[in-house]
Amino acid sequence: MLPYKRSQRVSDLIREEIADIIMNKLKDPRVGFITVTGAKITEDLKIATVYISVLKPEAREATLEILNSAKGFIRAELSKRIRMKFIPTLTFRVDESLEYGDKIERLLKEIREKR
Repeated sequence: MLPYKRSQRVSDLIREEIADIIMNKLKDPRVGFITVTGAKITEDLKIATVYISVLKPEAREATLEILNSAKGFIRAELSKRIRMKFIPTLTFRVDESLEYGDKIERLLKEIREKR
């Protein structure tokens, strides 16, 4: 069995904590239903990319803008919850994997219907 890397453990912890912070601490009424789908952190634990999924596709850009403007607050809350020497710099991105999976599923369905 391969060892579970520290960066992967920290990524999982950051994903959970940021989801909780957005759900319970972020008091912006413009933020709709957001799911934190993943987080990737660099090997040196300095930069974390947080992937989100937004329920309404038309609200993606506005939600990203809100989260990027609140990343200082989110990072401060993260520092209260996680004991690390350096809290990583946060970057928020929309998770495109759900749409990609849906597109593949539609294409497979089309192929099956043509047979």
